[in-house]
This record gives sequence, structure tokens and C-alpha cells, in this order.
Amino acid sequence: MAGKSNVFDHALLPSGWAQNVRVDVADGTITRVTLGASREDAQQVPGIAIPGLPNLHCHAFQRGMAGLAERRGPAHDSFWTWREVMYRFLGRLTPDDVEAIAAFAYMQMLERGFTAVAEFHYLHHDIDGRPYADLGEMAARIASAARETGIGLTLLPTLYMHGGFGGAVPNDGQKRFLNDPDRYAALVARSREIVKAVPDARVGVAPHSLRAVTPQVLSQLVAEFRDGPIHIHAAEQTKEVADCVATLGRPPVAWLLENLDVDARWCLIHATHMTADETRALAVSGAVAGLCPLTEASLGDGIFDGARFIEHGGRFGVGTDSNIQIDAAAELRQLEYTQRLRDRTRNVLSRREGDSTGLELYTGALAGGAQALARSIGAIEAGRRADFVVLDADHSDLAGGPRTWLDAYVFVAGSALIQSVIVGGETVVQDGRHTRRDAITPRYRKVVARLTE
Repeated sequence: MAGKSNVFDHALLPSGWAQNVRVDVADGTITRVTLGASREDAQQVPGIAIPGLPNLHCHAFQRGMAGLAERRGPAHDSFWTWREVMYRFLGRLTPDDVEAIAAFAYMQMLERGFTAVAEFHYLHHDIDGRPYADLGEMAARIASAARETGIGLTLLPTLYMHGGFGGAVPNDGQKRFLNDPDRYAALVARSREIVKAVPDARVGVAPHSLRAVTPQVLSQLVAEFRDGPIHIHAAEQTKEVADCVATLGRPPVAWLLENLDVDARWCLIHATHMTADETRALAVSGAVAGLCPLTEASLGDGIFDGARFIEHGGRFGVGTDSNIQIDAAAELRQLEYTQRLRDRTRNVLSRREGDSTGLELYTGALAGGAQALARSIGAIEAGRRADFVVLDADHSDLAGGPRTWLDAYVFVAGSALIQSVIVGGETVVQDGRHTRRDAITPRYRKVVARLTE
């Protein structure tokens, strides 16, 4: 990729807001940032540039079932009843379907403020549970969707072996997920080959959860895969915590911290139901808490103790998980508002008097998300990927000036402010629309219409 230069009217740098910021890019990476620069030999980009937000937890295929689980069932609705709807939905998905849905989801992420995604990918096999001739068939479809849309990708092939704690037999709805450790190792190797076609992509590992992988296998997996990120679901549901205590004698987060070397490579997804001791211990471990506030609200999971976690120096990021709604600002807003509802106070996740809560949330999620994706993203500085979300400076909700810009984005107007999006130095969203929207949307509509007929 040839070198190029952009000059932004305003940009959020690690040092704060700056004007007339020239950003030089080569091979998708920022090589130099110059303040107060002239616009000679550079493309002027009007508006307010902020680093693109990483999405640290996504199941792309679930975008196609958004809205399908909003009918009350005969029993008490919960995550566990929602899961049955999900199993029925994926029972018909073909590889072409998955690629079409993933491309639509990734397109929406880019239009709504995310520039990279960690795909927690567990839909591996054919409808009858048998592996495809290419073990990485579904992973290749995820990579193809990322390449078409331009979103940055960390692919996390997921190891799923059991239907519950204690090595329980999987149910019929889980048959498309299942691998043994040897076949999983082959899948990871194949995934690494596949993502070579996606610029700056990474591969990590994702033992699904302590209910889907035994402690013995989890320990072996961590010992074998020493490079790249490790993501795992933990303590999302109270039933999960109770079952873990009954089987392993400790809650999920406590068990992980006490039995494995949980450090900065790790991202614990949800971590909703933790004791005060677990919250403090996870914070000081250096691991990232992967929060999915809109999905957690949709499923009735519970509220993460963000105030205490951040008080102890905890690192966090946000993800879209079930993709019930895709919107970077909305995830951050929901995170803060759940804290306010629980504690009956305001501006919970900003640390000092006078701090901007929107700015604190955004910069915290940038850092935690970049760490969880194990990619050099999340800041406008030399050496980082050239990923920018550009807000419309002429929008009425940004009239208050720099001290209010991130608050207006997170709490007021959200994705309506997004004017353009640049990933790896290339413009993928212009005037709020993805450059491939007219090609991607009809495919998605056709697939969803067939699956829901």
C-alpha cells in the first residue's frame, strides 16, 4: 500500500485534543503525527477524528437472529431459553449464509464506530455436525467478510467439547461447535493460514467456558498455545456460577485466577457475577474484562461491578456479543447507565471531579480493546494501525467544543455523528454509509428472509 497523508481539523491524540493534525500512513500503519501542520501534499479530512473502537467480543452469525427471541415463552425467560432459539436458528445456516450475515454485521460495526473485531468463532461444522472437507470452511467465511468490509480482525477459534460442567454430554444443538483437542489444534493452524489474506489480522484461542472445556483440557490448551490472546466466557449467569461451585468448588473467575496464570493475554468475557475479592483479583491480574452491556441487558444477565473494578485499576473493553444492536457509543452508554441504576448516582465510571465520563469510557475501552485483540490499534500515534472514526463537526450536538465532544458522542447522538471511517488508511465509510453497502445488504436480506420464512 502506497504511503498517504491526511490532515484532520481536530483529532484525539494520547496527549488530548489537537488541531490541524497531519497523519502520515504507510502500509496501513501511522508513521508520523504532526500537530499544527500545513495541508500541502495531504488530503484534508474535515471533522473530528477519534481512534476507532475495538469490538472485543462478537458472534457474527447471531446478527441474523436479532429480534427473533423477543417473544415471551411458556416458562421464565432467561439466557438458557434464549439459547434454545439460537440453536434452532443455526440449525439451517450454510457457509454462504454465515459469510453474508458476517459481512452485514461487520459493515454495521464500521458504520457505527467499531474499526476492529474479535470474532469468538464457534460455529465450525456442517448442519449434521460433521466437519467440512476444509476444517476451516467457516473460519474462511469470517475472514472473507472481514476482508470485504475492511474491518480489522482477531479470529478466535473456539474449543467447545461438553454440554456442561463435569464433562456433560453435549446436546443436539451444540453438535456444530464440537472439537477434540487434536482437531482443535488443526483448526487453529488452519485459521492462521486463512487470515494471511486479511491485512494485519491475528489469531488467538478461545476455550469457550469452564462448562464446555474441562480444567485438564484448559490447562493443556494454555500450555500449548503460548502466543496470542486467550478469551473465555466466565461468570455470565448465576446458574453457571452455582454449577461451577458445585463441580469445581470455586466460582469461575476465582478458579481461573487460582489455577492458571491469568495475565495480560487473557480476556474474561462478561465476568458479571464476581465477589468483591474476585473483582479486585481480576483487576490486578492485568487481564481485560470483556463487557457486552447491550447483550447482557438483552439476556437479563446482570450488572458488572464496573466502579469497583476500575477503582482497583481494572482494564475493560466492550463487545457486541449477540449483535442485538450494533453501536459503539450505545455499548459505552449502557455500561455507564447500568452502574447509575444500580448505585443510584451519576458519572460512576469517571474517576475524578470534573472528568468527562464519555472521554474516560472511550479511552478505557480503546486501551482494553486493543490489548484484548492483541493488535497495535486504539490510538492516533506512530506505530499504530491507521484506524479513525471521524465525527461531523457541523452537527448541532457537537457545538459545545472539545470538552464536550466525547460526552455528546457517547451520551447524546451516538452513531448519528459519524461522518466517515478509515481503517488501515483506507476510507470504508463515507457520509455515514459503507462503500460496499449496496452489495452487502441485498445478500443479507435474502438470507434472513429465507431463514425466517
